[in-house]
Parts: sequence; structure tokens; C-alpha cells
Amino acid sequence: MDFPQALQRGCDYLRQHDFVMAGLIDQFGPPTLAPHTDYYQELVGSIISQQLSVKAAATIQARFVALFGHFPTPEEILQRDIDELRSVGLSGQKTVYIHDLAMRVLDGSLQFDHLAALSNDEIIAELIAVKGVGVWTAHMFLLFCMGRLDILAIGDLGIKNAVTKLYGFNATCTSADVQSIADQNGWHPYESIACWYAWRSLDNQPAV
Repeated sequence: MDFPQALQRGCDYLRQHDFVMAGLIDQFGPPTLAPHTDYYQELVGSIISQQLSVKAAATIQARFVALFGHFPTPEEILQRDIDELRSVGLSGQKTVYIHDLAMRVLDGSLQFDHLAALSNDEIIAELIAVKGVGVWTAHMFLLFCMGRLDILAIGDLGIKNAVTKLYGFNATCTSADVQSIADQNGWHPYESIACWYAWRSLDNQPAV
């Protein structure tokens, strides 16, 4: 089964199990998830976008690319010092994280060619060894880059806000509440698609 067919199957499944998701599927149409293999670029972008709005992250990433004239290789990143990278709007911490990622790619401690054969938990374990890459970033990588359809981003504030609104919570729901809603409404094994519709319900285009 190719990926578009898998998305359609997931939408059909969610429609049958969750009337809230059925309404969102009717409202927003097919999800636009599109996996790719630009793993290194995805992780750099993920670090840049942490704790930023979609607009702010896009602005800083555009400046970051402009600094090099193209998306930089790990070697090119390591040739720039912290102050140069900070000049595009990156925090000092994020420049350290991006340097660490570049070094791990170059020394082989982080390799991408075997990730497709690993389980979600195994991939998360490899990614969070990189400075600045936590479970949230790993979830976004699995969902948007690798196209894993069973990722429930319980730590994402947008998901919490959406679930709060969609399922009638009186206060912003917790990660445990998100898990409970997913369990009660039979999202597995298509949690990623449910997350996409939750984000869209907030009129957001989710970014990593």
C-alpha cells in the first residue's frame, strides 16, 4: 500500500471510530502529510523552530539558509562560529544544538540510513541523544518526516489545545487526557492522522 492509500485508509478508520474526527475530515479534506528522506535538514529545522510560532520559525530559517546561500552541510555549519549563527536570530542554546547535530552526523554517531528499519521507540532513543532533541522533536520527525502514522504527540501544546476544545474539557487538557481521548476514540494505529486534524482544527499548519 502506498502512502496516499494508507492516509485514505486511516481517514476511513477514524471516521468510523470517532464522530469528532469524522467532522474534521469532512471539513478539511484529505491530510497533506508527505514523508521525505531529508532527515538532516528536517532535524536542523526542528531545532530552529522549537518554542517559536510558525511565522517566526520560518523567518529565522530563511535567514539561516541565506547566511550560507543554500541549506548548509554539517561541514559548513561547523565552519561558522556561534556568533555568526546567532546573527540570524538563533538563541545561543540552539546554535550549540545545531553544532552538536552537525558533529554527530560527521563523526557517524548519528546515522540516518538505517532509521527506516527501526521501531518508533528505537528511533526516538537515537534522536534524543542529540543535544536539544527531545521527545517532542522526535515525535515531529517521525510524523512529518518519516510518515509514521501511529505517533500521538501528547506533549504538543497545539494538540492539547485542540483536544480541549474539540472534546469539551473545562481546562487545558494534560498529556494523560490526550492519551485517554485517543484510547477512548480508537485512534490507534492512525494517531498521526488524528493529530493532523487536531492541528488543522486550530487553523494551524503544524511545523517542526
